[in-house]
Parts: sequence; structure tokens; C-alpha cells
Amino acid sequence: MPMAIFLAAYLAVSLATGDFYKMPVTVAFLLASAVALAMPRGVAFRDRVMQFCRGTADGNVMLMVLIFILAGAFAQAARQSGAVDAAVDLALSVVPPNLITVGMFLAACFVSLSVGTSVGTIVALAPIATGMADGVGLSSPLMLGVMISGAMFGDNLSFISDTTIVATRTQGCSMADKFRVNFRIAVPAALLAAAAYTVAGWGSAAPVEIPPVEWVKVVPYLVVLVAAVCGMNVVLVLAAGILLCGVSGLVTGAAGLWDWTASMGEGIVGMGELIIVTLMAAGVLEMMRLYGGIEWLTCRLTSRIRSRKGAEAGISALAGLADVCTANNTIALIMTGPIAKDISTAYGIDPRRSASLIDISSCVVQGLLPYGAQLLMAAGLSGMAPMEMLPYIYYPPLLALVAAVAVLTGFPRKYASGTLTPAGGTE
Repeated sequence: MPMAIFLAAYLAVSLATGDFYKMPVTVAFLLASAVALAMPRGVAFRDRVMQFCRGTADGNVMLMVLIFILAGAFAQAARQSGAVDAAVDLALSVVPPNLITVGMFLAACFVSLSVGTSVGTIVALAPIATGMADGVGLSSPLMLGVMISGAMFGDNLSFISDTTIVATRTQGCSMADKFRVNFRIAVPAALLAAAAYTVAGWGSAAPVEIPPVEWVKVVPYLVVLVAAVCGMNVVLVLAAGILLCGVSGLVTGAAGLWDWTASMGEGIVGMGELIIVTLMAAGVLEMMRLYGGIEWLTCRLTSRIRSRKGAEAGISALAGLADVCTANNTIALIMTGPIAKDISTAYGIDPRRSASLIDISSCVVQGLLPYGAQLLMAAGLSGMAPMEMLPYIYYPPLLALVAAVAVLTGFPRKYASGTLTPAGGTE
């Protein structure tokens, strides 16, 4: 019920009015939080509030908040020091204007595959995406949608992605084996998305004049990307980026000491809405978990499974719906992974296949949630509403389509060998 209230308040109102600023996402989550606190019976209101607060104080949630704070400071410091403009000039000097969109998609795919986090990819590339859009006369929501699509590619496939680690551990297979199955499903979807983005960006014009690249100003971005690819902790990566933005601004004269500190403060304040939404969503999730909402969804989804294909569809839907409720694909897989494992064992589904399907499903949903960290982060860094970008996020829906075909056809056949049904027969 709390999530239904949120979806009705935010999505329904936004779609009905055609204005995605009409209902602030913070107010929609405030309504959902009120419902979550009001529904339990037989529990003192003070205790309900404390239960809600325990959800907001979860260690993973606090880490996300810390990352959002550092990301806001880094993004604004990069703008103030000229790092964003310099990185855009570098990109425009390398990539032909007609291929800007597909170039951004492939860059986001590479970065996310290397760093294993879609949010980290968005932090690094969002300012560059909007700058490139302005440079070649493309829609900023389009370029942000391109970047989010590429970010979700690596989030689903990377060996160091949290979702990959959780999916393989809960299903009992190696990451390399899961990658082989996932790769065969993800790559066709990525190729389709690349083709679509090539068409969408065709005809974009080159800038009248591309300024010379100021390499000193590009250094913060290069260091951030290289450090992230090398596996450095995201908190350390962002802290290093903030420091280097200050140093490059002082060296080039683009920003003084107090300009640097003021820009950091401005960036942190700009993350306020994102942090508030994250905290309220975590509190609502904790109330739903505590009072049986997640368990109810699980029972409803699994009660009508009759075949192996139905089981594959069921565990995919289970992971996707859990992500709708949690707005965090890692948490969704932690919650549903053991259930998916039981269903997969009962219906003879290869663990490599079940790990791939639940990871794909959770990442598909996560990449399309207007209240998920990915779209909210991109919105916070660009000043746009999440729903403005949603029509241009092609990769997750295409991945869902390819995954559905894989379920219906048993593709790839090599990893669809399980044949036992609960009754002991064959399918």
C-alpha cells in the first residue's frame, strides 16, 4: 500500500498533468511514509517511528548518502574549476558529432563495466553528457538517457558489481559462469540500443569552433576514471577528485580557494532532495519488510508457478517487483535471492541462468525507476526531472525484451539444461 500510494501520487499525477514538476518526489514519498506509519495496528506510534528510523539508519543507506554528498561536491567543484568544459572539449575533439550519442553510450558501458557501479558512472559522466549535448545542439535529456543506459550495462555485467556478487552467491555459481550467460543476453540488447542511439544522434551539428583542450583541467576527471577502473573505493575516488579540482583551479587561475569551497557547499546542498528521498524510501522499505509487505508480494508471485518457463518468469518478476519496492537492486537481490534459489532448484533451472535472470530483472527495473538512485543522481547533477530522461533510456527495456525472448525460447540452450519438475517428471 505505501508503494501504491507513492506511485499514484507521483507517477499518476505527473502523467495526468503532463508536468513532472507538479508533484515533488519528496512530497510523494512523504505521503507513502505517512501511510507506512499509519497502517500497523497494536504498535505504539513512537515504536513505529523508531522502526522507520532504523530503516533510514541502515549502513548501506548511510553509505549512499555519503556518496551523494561527495558526488555533489565533486560535480560542482569540477564545474567551477573548468574541468567539465575541458572534458567536453576533449570529447568533442575526438568523437564525430554524428556519433556523439553512441560514443557516450559506449563510453558509459566501458566505464560502468570497469567500475561496477552505475551511480559512480553517472557521477563521472553526467556533467560531460549535458555539456556535450549543448555543444552539438542535442537534447540534454537524450544525452542523460544515453549515459544512464550505458551505466546500467556495466551494473548488470561487471565482475565487481554488487548485483553480480549477490546474484552469484545466492544462486551458487561462479561470476565467470554467470557472465557467460548474462553476456549472451546483454550484448544483443546493447547492440540494439547502440543502433537506436546512432539514429537518434544523427544529424547533430559540430560546434562552430572547438577550443583547445586544457589538459590541466582535464586531470581531475582522468584521475577519477582511472582510479575507479583500478578498483579504488568510490569514497576515496570522489575525495581525490574534489581535491584535484581545487588544485587545478588554483594552478590555472579558474577558481580561488574560497570559490572552490563555496562550490563544494553549493554542490552538497544541491543533493538535498536526493538524500531526503533516499532516507524516506529506506524507512518505507523497512516498514514494508517488518509488517509483511515484501513476503506478501513473494507469495502472490510464486503461488501459480507450474513449469520451468513459468519459474524463470516468476523469479524474474520477483526480483523486479522487489526492486520497485526497495529502489535498490542490490537489496532486492539480497531479499529475493534465496527464494529464487529454492524455486530454481525445484524446477531444475541452471544456477548460472537463474543468477543471470534475477540480476537482469533487477537492473532493468532500477534503470527505469524515477525514484531510483540512478535517475535521481542524474537529475540532481543536471537540474532536470527524472521523468524527462525516462523516454530516452533505451537499453533497459531492450534488455527486458531480449531476456523475455530468452525465457520463452530457452536461449542460450547450453545453460537451459535443467529438466526436473517438482513432481519428478520431465519438461
